[in-house]
Amino acid sequence: MKSTGRAPGLSGQCAAMLLCAVAALGQSAEQRGKRLIDAALAALGGEKFRAMEDRIEAGRAYSFYREELSGLSIAKIYTRYITVPPSRSGQDLGVREREAFGKNEDSSVLFLENGAWEVTWRGAKELPKDRFERYRDSTLRNIFYILRQRLQEPGMIFESRGADVFENQPVEIVDITDSQDRVVTVFFHQSTMLPVRQVYSRRNPQTKERDEEVTRFARYRDVGGGVQWPHQILRERNGEKIYQMFSESVVINQDLTDNLVSLSLPGKKK
Repeated sequence: MKSTGRAPGLSGQCAAMLLCAVAALGQSAEQRGKRLIDAALAALGGEKFRAMEDRIEAGRAYSFYREELSGLSIAKIYTRYITVPPSRSGQDLGVREREAFGKNEDSSVLFLENGAWEVTWRGAKELPKDRFERYRDSTLRNIFYILRQRLQEPGMIFESRGADVFENQPVEIVDITDSQDRVVTVFFHQSTMLPVRQVYSRRNPQTKERDEEVTRFARYRDVGGGVQWPHQILRERNGEKIYQMFSESVVINQDLTDNLVSLSLPGKKK
């Protein structure tokens, strides 16, 4: 693992890392990894985080191509969690999501358990399967989704890779591996235990090469009842920035109904 930002002035961070190393004596990598995951869940809100039923993120979304800005939109992302048995949580999506764009939300992309659609005033058009499969894979490997939906899944392994300093931040690094050998590496800030970065690789269906997918999380805020959520999310692929979201507001548990995250017209409970 390449570390950056080491400097003589980091003595306080190094001391904190040393204390963590001492505390880890006598623990296996898996025991320490599970303890770190439990601490991260507690930092995000614990059982209140796991009881989150839905979420609305509103702000500005940017897309990039070869590091150049290729799109900008006002965006609102509606997310509703659904129940999936632990025995199926590594295969079946436990979330429905509508990504709406524009002030009037007159266009959107809808992700359901079995596919993805572009929805406009003309109606709904199913998107290519590879678009949905990329979304499905990235969702299943997302650290927030793992903590919300996959903790009880059989075969999940949490393995500590130790403490380090990444971009001047002291971090704890954990590999999360499921029963299908899908691995995501997550960097947790050592003092807050909130996720700051995650990394995984997947095979590109067109080039057959491995793509490295990196997501960075920043600007956490309390979004209700002690639940923490990042208001800045940056995604990179093979070292190039591809997407960035700046949320101006994030709210949870808004009683979103199925028609908001379905092919019917959106709405809320009466």
